[in-house]
Amino acid sequence: MPDLLLELRSEEIPARMQRRAAEDLKKLVTDALVERGFLYEGAKAFATPRRLALHVAGLPARGEAVREERRGPRVGAPEAAVQGFLKSAGLASLDQATTVTDPKKGEFYLAVIERPGRETLDVLAEILPGIIKSFPWPKSMRWGAASAQPGSLRWVRPLQSIVATFGPETETPEVVPFSVDGITAGTVTSGHRFLAPEPFEVRRFDDYVQALERADVILDADRRKDIILHDAKDLAFARGLDLVEDEGLLEEVAGLVERPVVLMGSFEERFLEIPAEAIRATIRANQKCFVLRKSGSDELAPAFVLVSNLIASDGGAAITAGNERVVRARLSDARFFWETDKATKLEDRLPKLDSIVFHEKLGTQGERVARIAALAKEIAPLVGADPALAERAARLAKADLVTEMVGEFPELQGLMGRKYAALQGEHDSVAAAIEEHYKPVGPSDRVPTDPVSIAVALADKLDTLAGFWSVDEKPTGSKDPFALRRAALGVIRAVIERSLRLSLASLLKGRFVSGSDERTADLLAFFADRLKVYLRDQGARHDLIDAVFALPGQDDLLLVVRRVEALGEFLSTDDGKNLLAGYKRAANILRIEEKKDGRAYDEAPDAALAASGQPEERALAEALAAARQEASAAVAAEDFAGAMRALSRLRAPVDAFFEKVTVNADDPALRKNRLLLLNALRAATREVADFSRIEG
Repeated sequence: MPDLLLELRSEEIPARMQRRAAEDLKKLVTDALVERGFLYEGAKAFATPRRLALHVAGLPARGEAVREERRGPRVGAPEAAVQGFLKSAGLASLDQATTVTDPKKGEFYLAVIERPGRETLDVLAEILPGIIKSFPWPKSMRWGAASAQPGSLRWVRPLQSIVATFGPETETPEVVPFSVDGITAGTVTSGHRFLAPEPFEVRRFDDYVQALERADVILDADRRKDIILHDAKDLAFARGLDLVEDEGLLEEVAGLVERPVVLMGSFEERFLEIPAEAIRATIRANQKCFVLRKSGSDELAPAFVLVSNLIASDGGAAITAGNERVVRARLSDARFFWETDKATKLEDRLPKLDSIVFHEKLGTQGERVARIAALAKEIAPLVGADPALAERAARLAKADLVTEMVGEFPELQGLMGRKYAALQGEHDSVAAAIEEHYKPVGPSDRVPTDPVSIAVALADKLDTLAGFWSVDEKPTGSKDPFALRRAALGVIRAVIERSLRLSLASLLKGRFVSGSDERTADLLAFFADRLKVYLRDQGARHDLIDAVFALPGQDDLLLVVRRVEALGEFLSTDDGKNLLAGYKRAANILRIEEKKDGRAYDEAPDAALAASGQPEERALAEALAAARQEASAAVAAEDFAGAMRALSRLRAPVDAFFEKVTVNADDPALRKNRLLLLNALRAATREVADFSRIEG
């Protein structure tokens, strides 16, 4: 079957955009084909710094014919309805329609629309220009004389040529006939900008890949990554060194070169006095190079690996020398920053935080640090930390933001603060907290273990959440510019993974500008949503979290989780399933009767009246009283499994009650008391959760 080859060659595409752009190209083209009824066997997209390419295999040469029946209005319908039907069906008159009789609805018009299958080449020529012109680049530009015209082509960088061919392997493929802003699709492309700039012709995908290889272009980004990683490891091994692997940098560098050539440079030993993280940040950020360490050691080596886009005639000597000059200059800057920063204590930098605005509505970093320090001191005894150390760590936690090193490399915040704190003799827990209070940064990041770090981390995140809730800067949809979802998840993970007992409502009280109770409730609901996400990943049901959070005072996340776990285990048993079914039945009866009677049956049942009724009625009343008392006591003792066991004893009397007892008795007093018994069942289950929120 025929294949499609599409290449869009341009000036350099930013590395960070390439992989997403390739996937977007594949999705846009294949979705457009499928929407038109053209199925395919497989598709793969590729990106290099100067081209996006797509191969769609196994397309039909021609689409299938379509036969569609479209039902129209009844015979005798108003003229407007008839004309609308004719227009939508593409008919000139009713003579082209048929009349069909429906036994129930009478006669109506029917149009039989037959469309012959379209040539795939024509369909491609129809869809590709629109996809190219509306391509979803994060940033794009216009260029040349055409850029002055409205609606002119926008591309990430100037688009230079388009290759678009379609045809079977056994025949010469045809060019897809289209053009975009004067760029006509054809069969001509070019290779590496410097090593093989001459144009050459390609016909089909296999020829295209081989031709690019001959022209020093490796099309597949993953293959470029493999080459870089393999060659870098080999080069390091040959020098008795180990490569410090960096997946993010590897992805970026593979997007900077079409023909990777791995080289090694060096720098002076004296620069190893700089913290390893600063060396790595300097070399990575400024030169996109990998650092090396001495074999079998965590100690960095005075060498680095660079990736060139050229096969140089001198073996890369000049390229390496040029990179070494820049690396030395950057490391000299880093060494100056390090020496300068060490000369000033962190606490002496604190006044500078008063001049840095954290948020226009939330004040300066200095004001924020004061809030975090007070909150960390309050949290400390709750997590087993020394309050004085927690307060000290919180006061110094942001001081490294105004150091030279962090000013140059923001990604080193916290880490450099820890090093400066250690140098000036701070307590180990204080130094650790300065780095670790940012954790966990993501789902794969670890939660701090030191109690002081936990206290400061919680204070930092809770202050952030309360602050932005105060000024109504909450996440909306997919937008979360202040990473508040991540902050809430960090609190949740710290509480659960470190088994912390905290009342969030108490910690948040008084931390809002206005409407404290309302905002606290809203923020707790946000925590509930984030907890659902966290527990769902652990296999828990979201409705059980809703059922527990629906009860008042559920602000201790660890207890919420334990209650959810116990509830989930209970509902997985036959007793739990049957009790839930009995609860649902009782709740439905109550809802109907309360609506009909215009009143709520929410008082306690008459025990004497129940005792004088049917045996099942008496048994349920006694079981409810005992179960509620036992469940309440178990919950108070935080024995949620025990509370579930107490409820499980209701299964038999509830089943017997519904089997033998008529709730809506003729005697009004008896009917009322039986409805009150059902309400007592509802109240008993609320000792552990709001069963109305549970699905099933």
